Amino acid sequence: MNGFLAWVWSLLAVLPGFAGPATTSFSGYVEAKYVYVAPVGAGVVDRLVVKEGQSVKKGDVLFVQDLRQQQSLADAAEASVGAARATWQNTLTGGRAEELAAGQAAVNKAKADLKLAQSTLDRSQKLFASNTVTEAQLDQDRASVESAQAALNQATANLAVLALPSREEQQKAAKAQLDAAVANAAKAEADLRDRTIVAPVDGRVERTYYDAGEMAPAGSPVLSLLPADSLKVEFYVAEADRLKLELGQSVAVSCDGCGAGLSGDVTFLASDPQYTSPIIYSRDERSQLTYLAEATLSHPGNILPGQPVTVSPTP
Repeated sequence: MNGFLAWVWSLLAVLPGFAGPATTSFSGYVEAKYVYVAPVGAGVVDRLVVKEGQSVKKGDVLFVQDLRQQQSLADAAEASVGAARATWQNTLTGGRAEELAAGQAAVNKAKADLKLAQSTLDRSQKLFASNTVTEAQLDQDRASVESAQAALNQATANLAVLALPSREEQQKAAKAQLDAAVANAAKAEADLRDRTIVAPVDGRVERTYYDAGEMAPAGSPVLSLLPADSLKVEFYVAEADRLKLELGQSVAVSCDGCGAGLSGDVTFLASDPQYTSPIIYSRDERSQLTYLAEATLSHPGNILPGQPVTVSPTP
């Protein structure tokens, strides 16, 4: 009896007016948005750390370019920083200890010479009073005292100059040179770091385009990554079904060999058809129009890019 009823219902299902509502489905395929990883500057690929199909985490090293030239530039820039810093610090202080000691010795000698010249003058003045020396000798001794005093004044001034730092303009110039050297060193260090390329996102290494030893131009992808959340479904809907879909609408996705329960949300609906008739639309020609739609997969599982799929709107 149950078998007979099942036969009757199956017969009614194929008769006009008795069949249930047809299930709308659309054909499409899985598309992926790859991340192409390229070096900042041209260089030889020294080491390719990963292989195709390998999973990586954000920050993992993918490949390393030849470092020798950038390392030399970084070392030279760091040495320039040291030299510029020493020059700048030298402008902030007075003379070296040895120079200050020599200046002090010159002052001490000038004081001794002045003391000797003064003693000689005092003695000459006493002898001149007793008519023992001539007035010319007395004038000569007075001149010696004045000369010794001038030498002491000069030595004292030289010592004061040695103790002073450089002029403000010299200090500013030295500081500017130091700042430029630090900036150049920072750039050289950044260029050196850029030779080690790391993964910008979590994902799987999809393809490698260069091998170790090959020259990779700046901006040319060395490999491509497939992020875990980059899969989407592209499918095409007829003109009559275009208005039945909405952004954010849930859809069911199925394919050969895919696990059950795949789903996603509509994230794109094209406004322009993929096929446009060259003449004014007629009812028959409108039936040929198809519109591109996209849906982001919620849980892609093991589905792969390029996989043909069937998409059905979820009630």
